[in-house]
Amino acid sequence: MSSTLGVLSDAERLFIVHGVQDDLRSDGRACEDYRHVEVETDVVSNTSGSARLRLGNTDILVGVKAEMGEPDPGRPKEGKLEFFVDCSANASPEFEGRGGEELAIEVSNALQRIFSSKSTLDLTALCIIPAGQCWVLFVDVLVLECGGNLFDAVSLAVKAALFSTRLPTVIVTADDEGQQEIELSDDPYDVKRLDVDNVPLIVTLSKIGQRHVVDASWEEELCSLARLTVGVTRKGTIAGLNKEGSGSLDPESIYEMIESGKKVGMVLNSRLKEALQKEENSKREKIGFLG
Repeated sequence: MSSTLGVLSDAERLFIVHGVQDDLRSDGRACEDYRHVEVETDVVSNTSGSARLRLGNTDILVGVKAEMGEPDPGRPKEGKLEFFVDCSANASPEFEGRGGEELAIEVSNALQRIFSSKSTLDLTALCIIPAGQCWVLFVDVLVLECGGNLFDAVSLAVKAALFSTRLPTVIVTADDEGQQEIELSDDPYDVKRLDVDNVPLIVTLSKIGQRHVVDASWEEELCSLARLTVGVTRKGTIAGLNKEGSGSLDPESIYEMIESGKKVGMVLNSRLKEALQKEENSKREKIGFLG
């Protein structure tokens, strides 16, 4: 059966596993190397921020829409983030039917986990009137093509889209009766940016044979029975951890994978920041990094 239907031959699996053991993957990368990444921001009109990111053959589009809403009663001085993920059936045959829905829920939950910490994104900056009005950021993720390592690609694209997000300046005044009124600036340059420096990126480490790899290709994912997804900030702080797959991981492997994830995650955060700043200064040119 063709490998495009999710099956590799025994010879193909053996070739991939032996290559990983020798730190030489089928596409020439070492075990801790990422594929080439291209990022472009402000690609969708009528959004507060957007980004398109390509990681190898994986293609992600993210749009951020800001609307006013009421804060949660338990967090009256904070705004909100809502994630919606759509795994297009055209992106992969595996996304047809409920397969795409289940994966979309997994990706959305992973994003909610890494953004659950107050230290990742300052949600108080989204507050307009405490216990009254706040900004609600609806982050829509569309998977256009899946060529492996979906979680990492989505987290990169989401951070890029949040970096490009601009919120109009809000002026709160009181009328003669003491009622608070909200005015939005209509000046396109009178905006507020989000501080995304501490927003973590997801690093997925896939166990293949006796070793692990980062940024697994679609074929390598078929050879892995256990994966560890690690949320890593620019300073190497772990913001989330989740084990996936039916295989087991011994404590020593988990420790090695976490340490590897921290090291790779710090580099990934740094390279993405450099690429986004360069892309912004170059006025909408596609910028590549890694690979």
